[in-house]
Amino acid sequence: MLVQFTVGNFLSFYDRRTLNLEAKGISELKKNVISYNREKIVRSAVIYGANSSGKSNLIRALDRMREVVIRSVRLNDSDDLDYSPFLLSTESEKEPTYFEAVFWKEDIRYRYGFEYNEKNIVNEWLFSGKTKKNEKPFFIRTEDGIGVADKFEEGIGKEESTNDNRLFISLVAQLGGKISKKVLEFFKDLNVLSGLDHNDYNGFTLRMLHENLDGCNESLALFQKLNLGFKNVTTIETVFNPSELPEVLPEKIRSKLIKELTGKTQVTMKTVHNKFDKKRNIVDQVFFDKSDNESEGTNKIIDLSGPIFDTLISGKVLIIDELDAKLHALITINIVEIFNNPETNPNNAQLIFATHDTNLLGEDLFRRDQIWFTEKDDFEQTDLYSLYDFNLPDGGKVRNDSNIERNYIRGRYGAIPYINN
Repeated sequence: MLVQFTVGNFLSFYDRRTLNLEAKGISELKKNVISYNREKIVRSAVIYGANSSGKSNLIRALDRMREVVIRSVRLNDSDDLDYSPFLLSTESEKEPTYFEAVFWKEDIRYRYGFEYNEKNIVNEWLFSGKTKKNEKPFFIRTEDGIGVADKFEEGIGKEESTNDNRLFISLVAQLGGKISKKVLEFFKDLNVLSGLDHNDYNGFTLRMLHENLDGCNESLALFQKLNLGFKNVTTIETVFNPSELPEVLPEKIRSKLIKELTGKTQVTMKTVHNKFDKKRNIVDQVFFDKSDNESEGTNKIIDLSGPIFDTLISGKVLIIDELDAKLHALITINIVEIFNNPETNPNNAQLIFATHDTNLLGEDLFRRDQIWFTEKDDFEQTDLYSLYDFNLPDGGKVRNDSNIERNYIRGRYGAIPYINN
């Protein structure tokens, strides 16, 4: 469960900015809050902002931290790190990128982070505790070396074995460390998706439905609830047919494919539609190819259903850029409500997403501490702030009974495009 994420000197973020999912002491929508080991955390967060304000960069930052942690173990000593600093300052190219995440994993609260440039891990640290107030260091790494606490036994003696471009947490996990493996597991459980390139997740959903994996029944129930125009979704396994290969393929490639695929089966996803006679009686069922015969929006909700219910069942964190793209507002609302409702989200999964759909602000979906904005300053640096923390021109705070959607569109909270007349 993610509590906080901080980024600095990455793409449009120069100064450090923190996405804080700790619930504030406000009364609205208490069901949207998870009480976990005496800490209150929101179930979802939505990010608004003008185009190019940094919404996507915040999600890229989460994904980049995840990728650096997971891929670190595969690096050779001479490999460069994936370094993308803020480019509009004479100072930023000399400074490291900063990432830190605070999260709960199996009743322990961890705070893990690192700083790095193109060549080296500059700093790295891991703290943990049963509560926020009693956290203590497991290890602290600087350019001078790595200091390991006695209680982090799995890291003792491994300090000198860590390459300059590899994370210490990754090395210790590779060598069997139990605590370090839990840290890596948290980052592996971050599902970071693009709401535009949803075809990337079609394979996961296809396998879930075909093999009747966890989430299959929930996905089918969601399709029926949303009334997407079909009665069911099914998978069909067929034997490879050479006649289906495109005629424009060169003969050499065609022959190679026929040799490799003959006798093999492939699985495709089909939507099931009723067929009617002239009296509108159901007389048969017709199977449509999902990709060829269904709308882009229908394809997207089907493709995303696998990651959505995998996240819900496993209690993971789902992070989506442009969730609303190609979807009707009512479908987006339904997805958010699934995460915000403890009855449909008993495992305390979390949803973080960026959107331009202001309709969501008028549907009593979010608390003020769940609504976040990105806005660039005069130096093109991204600022990140929540509606709860926002100060009005008179110095006051946004009231719970404010018309948030109308006020946002009018520019009262910032984070909107300014269009020259």
